[in-house]
Amino acid sequence: MDLFRKKSMQSQTTSRLKKNLHLKDLILLGIGAVIGTGIFVVTGQAAATLAGPALTLSFVVAAFVVILSGFSFAEFASRIPVLGGAYSYMYVVFGELIAWLTGWFLICEYLLAVASVASGWSAYFQGFLSYLGFHLPKALTAGFNLANGTYFDLIAGIVVILVTLWVTQEAKKALSLNNFMVWVKFGIIALFIIVGAFFVKPANWQPYIPFGAKGVIDGAALVFFAFLGFDAIAMAAEEVHEPQKNIPRGMIGAIAISTVLYIVVTAILTGLVPYKQLGVNDPVAFAMRFLHLDLVGSIISIGAILTLLTVTISMMYSLARLVYAISKDGLLPKALKQVDERHHTPKNATYVSGIVVFFFATVFPLNILAELTNIVALAYLILMAYGIIHYRKVAGLPKPGEFKVPFVPFLPLLSILFCLALMIQLSLATWVVFVISLVIGLGIYFGYGYKHSQLNQRS
Repeated sequence: MDLFRKKSMQSQTTSRLKKNLHLKDLILLGIGAVIGTGIFVVTGQAAATLAGPALTLSFVVAAFVVILSGFSFAEFASRIPVLGGAYSYMYVVFGELIAWLTGWFLICEYLLAVASVASGWSAYFQGFLSYLGFHLPKALTAGFNLANGTYFDLIAGIVVILVTLWVTQEAKKALSLNNFMVWVKFGIIALFIIVGAFFVKPANWQPYIPFGAKGVIDGAALVFFAFLGFDAIAMAAEEVHEPQKNIPRGMIGAIAISTVLYIVVTAILTGLVPYKQLGVNDPVAFAMRFLHLDLVGSIISIGAILTLLTVTISMMYSLARLVYAISKDGLLPKALKQVDERHHTPKNATYVSGIVVFFFATVFPLNILAELTNIVALAYLILMAYGIIHYRKVAGLPKPGEFKVPFVPFLPLLSILFCLALMIQLSLATWVVFVISLVIGLGIYFGYGYKHSQLNQRS
């Protein structure tokens, strides 16, 4: 049994997907996937309970970890520019079993991320409906929770269905809505920054680190979730002009822009409202209402409701492409690699992904989804960082024109240590579910994937 059989770059099959994405599309795809719950939801709770005004430092720590990981992605994307992102890179570097585990972690990340954002969107939208005087039956307002009397999140389910149908369209068309919404998102954030800058009270930043250094690290472990999605860019490799150049640039650009926005918004937010009062689900809009700027707060609320859709579109797009890439290798059923002749998109992979996401979004509570997303993402980022060290040994330095991670192996090892440090902060229950999901992933591989693998068929 050869668990570490590898694919070569020459073994990649000709793509049937349409190459119509450019650098601007990639940066907007990345920002669309990253900027969402991090600004509009997570900042308030994290500041109120974990880090206080020092949440800006938490974002710096989390961004540092993400940038280190982004370097690894950028080098792999320029040297192995194929669909499947980290999964495909690991197939070339370590072989099939590690590739499958990486792909499984990625599937879990995207699936849980879409589900959690759909749940968060549902909460925002229900708040808006309540403001208008409409209320859903409580049983249909959130995931299964007997103590709260909730069983099914109706709004989250509707969002997942609509996003799934939209993502089956041609990539350029599917991402056009995402691109438009990203500009709306920029407008809302700019509105908050410009208005809020005039009302900042430096006294609200004191004490700056009320929970100590541990609070900063705990905050970083939570807001790391806010950066997930930058890797969505790598999933578009087969639909991008000049992927060796544009994917690394798109990735680093999206991370850099997102980091600056997170830090600026958090600094202003904690300067407007005493951090202890920020434990709400809509902190940015709440800050405007706190200043009695109700009209601005309402504009931000409506904008947040609309622009959170960009995260679901970006992540669902990436999930479908990942499932498609894995099915092309035979590790998932071949029916999932079917491409729609009209739109040139992996329609079966998109529909199946949508069905699974629908289940998680409508049944599972939001807090469970967020922590699980973090731990699976950190796990595969560790594999990516180690993969750069190993690939340099077997394939040498990047060629001229390809992206090069500086200070190898120091920076990849630092990335591994930071990822482990953030994983340790997560709860025991999260670790238990993570181990269960790992066992399920291995069961799928040994029960189906190994036998049906394209490499197994050739041998």
